[in-house]
Amino acid sequence: MSAATSRFGELQTGPQLGLCYRLAQPVPETPRRCVILLHGVGSNEANMADLARGMRPDTLVVLARGPLTLGPGQFAWFRVAFTANGPSADIEQAERSRQTLIHFVRQIQLSYGITPANTVIAGFSQGGIMSASVALSAPESVAGFGLLSGRILPELAPHLASRERLAKLKAFVSHGEQDNVLPVAWAHKSDALLTDLGVTHELHLFPMDHGISAAMHADFLSWLAAINP
Repeated sequence: MSAATSRFGELQTGPQLGLCYRLAQPVPETPRRCVILLHGVGSNEANMADLARGMRPDTLVVLARGPLTLGPGQFAWFRVAFTANGPSADIEQAERSRQTLIHFVRQIQLSYGITPANTVIAGFSQGGIMSASVALSAPESVAGFGLLSGRILPELAPHLASRERLAKLKAFVSHGEQDNVLPVAWAHKSDALLTDLGVTHELHLFPMDHGISAAMHADFLSWLAAINP
């Protein structure tokens, strides 16, 4: 096992959950909350290991692996092409992953006795896209979501929950101001949409490219502690 995954257990492949995943080690004897982390396109679950650093020891940290294999050690939640008009996603694949993740979150909660009120889903880039897709369409499944250098798919509109169902949801939106993969305009669009939907959220911008900086990591941990003390 590589250094990046040394703090996590072996890859779990239980078919009833629908996705492969790893758990932080040691697994809390009685987890008080759960954070599910989703990687970006062409990456894998190990790339989210650093984001788990600094989380409380009573937190069950789940690193989920995207269902699509792009190459050795490279996975995705859906295929995407970057065009002159912006990113073009395979919406059918994104929709299948959304449904799979909603089921996955529920099975993790049942398996470890964790309530939706103590569950957060977050991800980087495409993982952030999927985190938003899950939370905004099935807000009863989580307390909040983290959108780190990602965007909210415009095609999610038909699946958005009502303002009443979204009333208790919280969100963390962060982005690099010099992002050359997903321009910072996407963060402003997410900010505007969440405001329109009545979702309590924070917007954090950083002088950086497409990635997760130490400052972004620290702000995410602070937000996480505040919504689930």
